[in-house]
Amino acid sequence: MSSWPDDEPTDEPTEPTGPTEPTGPTDKPTGEPDDSGGAAGAADASAGSQDARSPRGTQGPSREDRVRGGFFQSDSLGTAPRDGAGHGAGDEDGAGHGAGGTRSESGGSGRSGSEGRASSRSDSAPQGSGSSASSAARDPRAKGSGSHGARQSPGEDGSAQRGFDPAALFGLGGARSPFGTRASKAGAERPGRGGAGGGGGRGASTTGEGRSRPGPLAMTIGVLLAVGAVLVFLSQTWTEVLWFDQLGYSRVIWTQWIAAGVLFVVGFLVAFGAILAAMTGAYRKREISLPQDEAARNLEGYRTAVEPLRRTLTWAVPALLGVLGSAWELAPHWRAVLLAVHAQSFGIKDPQFGLDVSFYVFILPVLQVVVSFLSRVVVFAGLASLVVHYLYGGVSVSRAPHFTRAARVHLAVFLAGFALLQGIAYWLGRYSALYASNTKFDGAGYTDINAVVPANAILAAISVVVAAMFLVSLRSSSWKLPVTGVAVMIVSALLIGTAYPAVVQKFVVDPNAQREEAVYIDRNIQATLAAYGLDGVETTAYDAKTDTEAGQLQADAESTTSIRLLDPNVVSPTFRQLQQNKQYYTFASSLNVDRYQVEQQSRDTVIAVRELNLDGTAQSTWINDHTVYTHGYGVVTAYGNTVASGGFPSFWEGGIPSSGDLGEYEPRIYFGQASPSYSIVGGDDGGTPRELDYPDDSAPSGQVNTTFAGDGGPDVSNPWNRLMYALKFQEMNILFSQEVRDGSQILYDRNPAERVAKVAPWLTLDGNPYPAVVDDDDDPSTPKRVVWIVDGYTTTNNYPYAQHESLEDSMSDATTGATLLGAPEESNYVRNSVKAVVDAYDGEVTLFEWDDQDPILNAWQDVFPGTVTPMSEMSADLMAHMRYPEDLFKVQRTVMAKYHVTDPEDFYSGGDFWKVPDDPTQPGDEAQAPYYLTLQMPGQDQASFSLSSVYIIGGNTDRNVLTGFLAVDSETASGEPGVRNPNYGKIRLLELPRSSNVPGPGQVQGIFDSNTTVSQTLNLLSQQGSEVIKGNLLTLPVGGGLLYVQPVYVQGSTGTQYPLLRKVLVAFGDQVGFADTLSEALNQVFGGQSGATTGEEVVDGDAGAANDTSDPEAQAAATAEATAEATAAATPEPTTAPTSGATAPTTGATAAPTPGAATGDPKADLDTALADAQQARADADEAMKNGDWAAYGEAQSRLDDALSRAVDAQQRMGG
Repeated sequence: MSSWPDDEPTDEPTEPTGPTEPTGPTDKPTGEPDDSGGAAGAADASAGSQDARSPRGTQGPSREDRVRGGFFQSDSLGTAPRDGAGHGAGDEDGAGHGAGGTRSESGGSGRSGSEGRASSRSDSAPQGSGSSASSAARDPRAKGSGSHGARQSPGEDGSAQRGFDPAALFGLGGARSPFGTRASKAGAERPGRGGAGGGGGRGASTTGEGRSRPGPLAMTIGVLLAVGAVLVFLSQTWTEVLWFDQLGYSRVIWTQWIAAGVLFVVGFLVAFGAILAAMTGAYRKREISLPQDEAARNLEGYRTAVEPLRRTLTWAVPALLGVLGSAWELAPHWRAVLLAVHAQSFGIKDPQFGLDVSFYVFILPVLQVVVSFLSRVVVFAGLASLVVHYLYGGVSVSRAPHFTRAARVHLAVFLAGFALLQGIAYWLGRYSALYASNTKFDGAGYTDINAVVPANAILAAISVVVAAMFLVSLRSSSWKLPVTGVAVMIVSALLIGTAYPAVVQKFVVDPNAQREEAVYIDRNIQATLAAYGLDGVETTAYDAKTDTEAGQLQADAESTTSIRLLDPNVVSPTFRQLQQNKQYYTFASSLNVDRYQVEQQSRDTVIAVRELNLDGTAQSTWINDHTVYTHGYGVVTAYGNTVASGGFPSFWEGGIPSSGDLGEYEPRIYFGQASPSYSIVGGDDGGTPRELDYPDDSAPSGQVNTTFAGDGGPDVSNPWNRLMYALKFQEMNILFSQEVRDGSQILYDRNPAERVAKVAPWLTLDGNPYPAVVDDDDDPSTPKRVVWIVDGYTTTNNYPYAQHESLEDSMSDATTGATLLGAPEESNYVRNSVKAVVDAYDGEVTLFEWDDQDPILNAWQDVFPGTVTPMSEMSADLMAHMRYPEDLFKVQRTVMAKYHVTDPEDFYSGGDFWKVPDDPTQPGDEAQAPYYLTLQMPGQDQASFSLSSVYIIGGNTDRNVLTGFLAVDSETASGEPGVRNPNYGKIRLLELPRSSNVPGPGQVQGIFDSNTTVSQTLNLLSQQGSEVIKGNLLTLPVGGGLLYVQPVYVQGSTGTQYPLLRKVLVAFGDQVGFADTLSEALNQVFGGQSGATTGEEVVDGDAGAANDTSDPEAQAAATAEATAEATAAATPEPTTAPTSGATAPTTGATAAPTPGAATGDPKADLDTALADAQQARADADEAMKNGDWAAYGEAQSRLDDALSRAVDAQQRMGG
């Protein structure tokens, strides 16, 4: 192979070159700088200057020599600084010499002893290069040349030139340079030094010995950082393993991790392998040619820049794209993959393709994920291949685009793969159309079935044909065939996939929509009712009465007896004031409703759990917050339909220690909705118990302590676990504190709903669990347990033809926001498939199977075998405290607002749609909440614990007229373990006639507020420093019509604030009752004798009928009396301080003073009396706050006197 000739001779002759000895003595010791080449380089720079005078500068070797060995004969492509310094690779003893001159775009190469090479960059011509005579004239061991320097033959430098090795560039074999010569072993082992053109300099070493190594400090810091990262990682993963293992749900966490890990690895390997093969294949098949134009020469520069990073990029790019672009998006779908593997049949076929619903729920989502993943892999691999081909000249994007055969083959294969995957996506789109969201109704309509589905089939076939065209084109050099196919595919997608369905919709469906869509609307109605469990709703026409008569409610005694007057969303402050006991206890802001057997009768009950409140502790320290104050204590219950004298709740269980009718139970609440983030409990070092159990004035320390004796959390006895939790909670006291004893446990993740969410990640959970005190083993000899019950739902968004609903929007109302955990954005199928029970003492979680017919639940039981307990193992007492989920009912009532219309044509018109009314007792436009209460529906044999709601006219109308009443039987008790009441879950709908004028909740609230007696009483009360709170507006189907009942509470606006029940409002038709008791209010409405049995205790007062307007003077007197009594109600009557909570406060007896003499001016007397009443009320509040019951009674007496004078003054004013 010939050497590279100089384009122009140098000014001075150089010594002839000859073979350089690979070994032998040197003029200078190894490692000593040799700058002799610098002068020669400076003297010979003129040759480069002559080259630079050409219009484009010197362009390097001739084209013939440029392709020798495949590319430049250089082992590295270094560059020199702009000041003309050159770099050279060392010879055998490490000395290297280079020459520099004018600026060149690509450096020259120099050889010394063992094929050391250097490139130089000078500062003149942008693309030309200069050369100078090497310093070989002075040192025969080294030769340097610019890009136009003479190229040595193998015989001249003793090196064996090799042909081009494509594997070398991508590091696939050998220690070859990317341009075909093997680097000298000696040159690679010794640092090189090179002279600098025009002034001398040092060559940059590219060998291992020339790299700086990190010092001991840097290595120590690196090791510490690595160890720290590992420990932090373990503090999250190892503690999770401990947590799940302690609960007995290890299978859950390992299944999650293994499934996600396998998917990630598989996805990564597929993506990484495809992209790596695409890049290496593109490189190996590149074609070497001389740069023909400016663009080609620029690419040469890019290749030069990329070359040092080539090996890294070869592996890094596929790895990065494999992680971020592909595998990372595959792993989160572990749920869908596991469900597909364990798919269960629904036993229902879709009406279009005849496939079981399980295909859409379990299989189709996974197929779509796989197609999407593979499409992404193909796109990434194709782009990576295209970039490599472009970089190495295989693809030209100039005016005349050019593809080498290898580039064309690769691109055609990737495009064929993408087209084939697109065809599969089109084919699967035929099925997904059956649960697509549409404007009028969801699922495939006329246009979808007759245009979109056929279009997808045609486009799928076209995609397969286009893929075949790309593969056929591999035999030719023309793109004409596949390009034609792509054009046909695009045009078809526009015409068949978009334009044709639009035309069908515009000219076929829209003019005849009610008729053409009828079949598909019927499919939607049937599927929606089945998907939401509404296909068994019992609908009854109910022509509600509006007129009243005496004794009308006699037949509804069971319903009226259980009318709940205690609003759980209002009375929490009263529970706190009377039952909290200490500031470090608290109750939830919204309480819960349940039913209990009290004195052999089922009584609706408002129940609250006394939980821990760390914000109320006197001194907040780590020891106090995490080892002393560890748990709440006991529950408080009050009758829902009964209040004590003075409007106080009628407690039947409460106090500290707990006493009442519940019997013996474990009162300690270690797991609840307000529990601390973590507590360290248990352990015994022979000392006294340290955990505060409950306050006790009789104890020497004023409190009783205890030690946790359950199995509620991972053990933190050993130092390793303590270290892990110290890192997890970022608290070193866990590691070093003496309070962490042998046998201590750490309790965390204590919120019941969040606890269940971890052990059952496949469930959508109600975020508002409710408490119950139950006998979990049906053994009267063992104490009962406080448990939290959490409703779990299985959902899907792929049920064919079923309507989609936002669960969070449907479940949000005026009293509770959306509290779901793990809720999908939308769903069109929901089942309450699991009842989760969390023990409040030790945190044990039990998942009870509640709907064994749910295919999704059955699939998950196969995925996590042994984690769900059969319902048959539930105790009878626990079964009795289950109830129909409020959140599920909210979703169902939202659906039924439309889907009570089952005729397709009526459904399309939408004229008979309903809506859930806004809550008239709350500001804003939030929906009215459903309510739990015991009632007897028309046609029902006996009253049952139920959940109910009402409907009003839908649309944009402002008419608040009742149209329907929906109730579901929530009674679960059967008296037998594991057996549910057969009527549980029965949904009944009372449908009122379209001509009905029964007022809705908003209209009834307006009637209440506009009633003269009611408005005067409440307005006057509100003006005197008190606040009126309207309780829940209940609706009951009794007396052949619909009865509204609303409790009215009063609380002070300053000082100690808690509401007490003072009045009851009742409405039936256009009749209104307003009295101190429900019984009195009902009698006012129903001719003086309603016939109802209310079961309440009498509240002081005797107001007249609010709707009696026959005698103005009598109305004025009644108004004044009611006003006075309501004002008095702002302050509770004298009571003894509640202790046990099992009995209601009792009224103290204090004689009222004689009213003062009148001044003669009734208005002045009224103002004076009201001012005295306000002062007396403030004094009573202060006395109660201080626990001074004698002062409280005296203030109450003054209040009575003032109110009596106010009534007298108002009567003298004529009302």
